[in-house]
Amino acid sequence: MTDIVLASSSSTRRALLRDAGVDFHADAAAIDETEVKVGYRREGRKVVDLAMALAELKALRISGRYPEALVIGADQILVCGDVWFDKPPDLDHARAQLMTLRGKTHSLVTAVVTVRGGVRLWHCLEVPQLTMRDFSSHFLDRYLNLTGEDALESVGGYRLEGMGIQLFAKIEGDYFSILGLPLLPLLDHLRTQDRLSK
Repeated sequence: MTDIVLASSSSTRRALLRDAGVDFHADAAAIDETEVKVGYRREGRKVVDLAMALAELKALRISGRYPEALVIGADQILVCGDVWFDKPPDLDHARAQLMTLRGKTHSLVTAVVTVRGGVRLWHCLEVPQLTMRDFSSHFLDRYLNLTGEDALESVGGYRLEGMGIQLFAKIEGDYFSILGLPLLPLLDHLRTQDRLSK
């Protein structure tokens, strides 16, 4: 059986696949996401196209190393209004970002692609909508103090699996896609490729 390779450094994506019983190994793709994002912005292209392109670029990069493997690439972009957000580099940026999102609805544009031998086989795009409550500055400070560096691991500065759920008033969409991987469609695809039991 051909290997499955996850082209990601995300501990959450790795945990989702591992906990679902998928036999895989991970190899992170070094992609200059900033350059790609700037290009898409300059050309006025849609964020859904950007997320799909980044997921595919990651998978293609790793596919070159494992030409016989089924490579999974994924990407997620947080969008609020016209602003595209990146992972906060430090807790001060995380605090500023969460203050910007407070009381508003944002989208998590989440793409997954599979590639084998440099050819895209399949893709899926999910766009969950999340509405943050109008939390107090005191709560935000407490949240960041308790969460610490974990707040820097996700594009939104939060993890729904923990105290981050308290930031929200409403969530619409697939839970696994919010975590960064449209897991159920991906598992179904892996079954069609005889990578999982049917």
